Formats: sequence, C-alpha cells, structure tokens
Amino acid sequence: MNDRYIKRIARGILFTYLLILIYWMFLGFSRSQSEFYSYNLVPFSTLKNYFFYFSHYPFMIWAINIIGNVAVFAPFGLLIPIAYKKFMHLGSFLTLFILGITTLELLQFVTRMGSLDVDDIILNTVGALIGFIVIKVFLRFRAY
Repeated sequence: MNDRYIKRIARGILFTYLLILIYWMFLGFSRSQSEFYSYNLVPFSTLKNYFFYFSHYPFMIWAINIIGNVAVFAPFGLLIPIAYKKFMHLGSFLTLFILGITTLELLQFVTRMGSLDVDDIILNTVGALIGFIVIKVFLRFRAY
C-alpha cells in the first residue's frame, strides 16, 4: 500500500469520524437546547469534583465524562498526522487540535447545546496526545 492511498483512507475516516463527533456533541445523547448558558473556565474543577466526590456520582456519569472525553479523541491523534504530514510534529498538531476543540466547545456554549468546559478541552487534548504518541511510536518501529 502506498502512502497516498493510506493518506486518502485516513482522510476519509477522519472526516467521517469528525462528522459523527459533531453529531454527538450537538445532537446526540438526547441533547436539547438549554435555557441557560453553562460553562466552567476553572481548570481541573470538574475533574476535582469527580475525584474528591466520587461516591456522589453514578459510575456512568464519571466514566463518560472522564474516560469518554479521553478515549473519544484518541483517534484524532492517530488520524491527523497520517492524513496530513504537516501535523506530524507535536507543536503543529497541538495547535490545530486545541484550536479545533476550543472552537467546538465555544459553539456548544453559544448554541446552548452543551457547555463550555475547560476540563473537557484538557481531557480531549490528553486523548488526542495519547493517539499522537501511539502513532509516532508505531511509525518509529515500522521504520526499523
């Protein structure tokens, strides 16, 4: 399989995954427009609540918000560097990802179809970084 074919497949999967994610973020999980704007601009405050008051939250709420926000964004770390070589470097990848996820969080806030939560941005970025590290390690070993 040549690189051009792999990039084309990665771009197709990336585009499809992005559309699914946007659907989940704005319409999935029976979302409806909130009457109020919801936001958290204090880093780690939501995470701190989940960890310090673990017994106050049902496991599914904790799992979806912590594990889900990391796992769902790992594919971006895998696919973006493969699909677009210029994002194979950590700095350019992080710049693109953080701008993109912040834009989506702001859109959730403005449309009131979710909340703007800096902890979501942090967790999403951790997930994307995990994917990025996995692909970098894989490509390094493939070269040997």
